[in-house]
Parts: sequence; structure tokens; C-alpha cells
Amino acid sequence: MTDHDTTQTTRDARETASQTFPFTAIVDQEEMKRALVLNAVNPDIGGVLIRGERGTAKSTAVRALADVLPDIEVVADCQYSCPPDERDRMCAECRERTAAGEDLPSRSRPMRVVDLPLNASEDRVVGSIDLERAVREGEREFEPGILAEANRNILYVDEVNLLDDHIVDVLLDAAAMGENIVEREGVSVRHPAEFILVGTMNPEEGDLRPQLLDRFGLVVDVEGVNEVDDRVEISQRRATFEADPDAFRAEYAAAQADLRDDIVGARERLPAVELGDDVARLVAGMNIELDVDGHRGDITLRRAARTLAAFESEPAVSARTVRRVARMALNHRLQRLPFEEEEKDVMSAFHDVRRELGLED
Repeated sequence: MTDHDTTQTTRDARETASQTFPFTAIVDQEEMKRALVLNAVNPDIGGVLIRGERGTAKSTAVRALADVLPDIEVVADCQYSCPPDERDRMCAECRERTAAGEDLPSRSRPMRVVDLPLNASEDRVVGSIDLERAVREGEREFEPGILAEANRNILYVDEVNLLDDHIVDVLLDAAAMGENIVEREGVSVRHPAEFILVGTMNPEEGDLRPQLLDRFGLVVDVEGVNEVDDRVEISQRRATFEADPDAFRAEYAAAQADLRDDIVGARERLPAVELGDDVARLVAGMNIELDVDGHRGDITLRRAARTLAAFESEPAVSARTVRRVARMALNHRLQRLPFEEEEKDVMSAFHDVRRELGLED
């Protein structure tokens, strides 16, 4: 990637941000915003799926998130945006340059929301290899795809439930390994592909493939706002934004900056947040009570709770912290059996286990 390309990419990201509705101006939908911010603080949570009817600010919130994310340090001339000081997360070329003693040039750039269109071909997603040149000249000419662009960014799939199965498989593989591997006729290329996977969908248009649903760390169900005052506020803010986007964004600039600072601070505090034995038992007990398969529910709930504690400057996770993230971490992992007389409920399980352990809410 040339200096012109990197400058243009940064300029494009800034211009896109200038046209985006501010994240902090979104009315209500607190659980959705919380899930997105938690993933921004700690990508290890595993992304978020937002389900809801049209007009519930799903896409608006996702696209607005990039504007409150901190900048990241990248190798200035790397097409994969490798981190300049983390060799294990570098592409092969950056590792080779580092091993040869080269001092890699670095720069700061904003994180971006990278769209994955529903009609994207597999080559567009994973990248393509020029086989003729590989055979003729012995060189691997690789054209990076969306997964390369998404490395260290947010990969956004709108209407994710309508995504083709073979593209779903590609996403699952990349998300599990943290890298993308392209193999064509004995020629192989691999590169880092670490991304925050965010999907939105309208449940009325069909269900999500179970393997992909389980891949999302958090799932949030959103509904339309039914309070009169809130609906009036939503309409007024949208009209004001459309009339003068720059002035509207300026009005929320301080709130945007504060949230960005909060995310940076939470990232720094996260490693020191403690999760005691009593809370660990609460998390495990809830997963047992709810018959959640495997251990992904335990792991995700612990990560989300620690991240929320870090974001709110709490030194340790409390039962209250667990309660506030439990539904989004576990609800989509429940086993729904046909003709089951009573559906399992995450909040009921929380209160039952909490009382058994004698914990305060």
C-alpha cells in the first residue's frame, strides 16, 4: 500500500465519520449501545448480533460506533494494518522485515466499519490469487479481500441471516483462527484477520444459522421506542441532523470525546479487574441451571462482566455487574425444546443462583 493509498484511506474514514449520526445522540436502546461499547473495549468478547424490526437504529448504532473508537497504531505501508510492536499478530511480510532488523514505519489511524455485502463472492471476501503469474513467474500475486480490510476493524454484516452458507463458513473459519487462509491449486496465502464481528437482522425475514448464532459473543433484541417523549426526541434529533450535520455533530463532540476516553480508560483498567470465587460460582451456576452446552457461555459472561466493570471503573465484578450483561451473553445459548411447558429465563436463573450463594444483588 502506497503513502497515497494510506492517506486516502484515512481521509475516507474521516469523511465517512463526518456524515455519521453521533453514537451518543442515539435515544434509548441502552442495551444495544452497551453491547457495542463492551466489544469496543474488549474484542475478545466475540462480537454482537443485534436483532429487531426496521427502524430501531440498528445500522445507525453500528456505523456510529467507529467514530468513538480510539485510533490504532499500524505499520504504515502494510495492507493488513499490522500492529508495529506485536510480532505474533503480524503478517508474514512484516515478520520477515522485523526479523531482518528493519524498523517498521508506523502511524495512527481510525478504526473503521467494513461492510460485507450479502452478494459478495467468496473471492471478494477472502481475496484472490493470480495463478497464471504464480505458475509463470513463481510469484504469488494476492489481491486482498474484505477480510484483509477488516483486520483490526469492525466487520459489519447487515441482514446477516440472509448471508450465503459458504460465506458463513468462511467467516466462521476466519473468526475461529484469527487469520484468513486462501488456497488455490497448490498456492497458499495467509494473513491476519482479527475483527469485531457485528451483525444486524430482522427476525421476521428468517432465522440465523445456528453455527453463526453461537459465534456471536453477545446477542441483543431491540424493539421500537414506545414512550411519546422519546419518540418526539428521536424525530427532532434526526431532523436537526439532516438539516445541518456538521452543527449537530459539533453539539455532541464533547460527549463523543468523553466516550472515546472512557473506552481507552476501560481498556487500560481491564487487566486489573478481579472476578472473585463467589461471582465465578454465580456464573457457573447460571450456566448449569440453564443447561447451556459447553463452556462458551461461562467464558463470554465472565469476559463481558469484567469488561463492564472496567468501563464503570469498578475494581471487581459484582453480582449486579453479572446481572446487567447476563441476558445478552446467555439468552441465545438456551436450548429451546419443542412443547416445553415453561421457557428457561436468564434472569430467573440469576436470582435463584444468587440466593443460593447468598450474594447481594
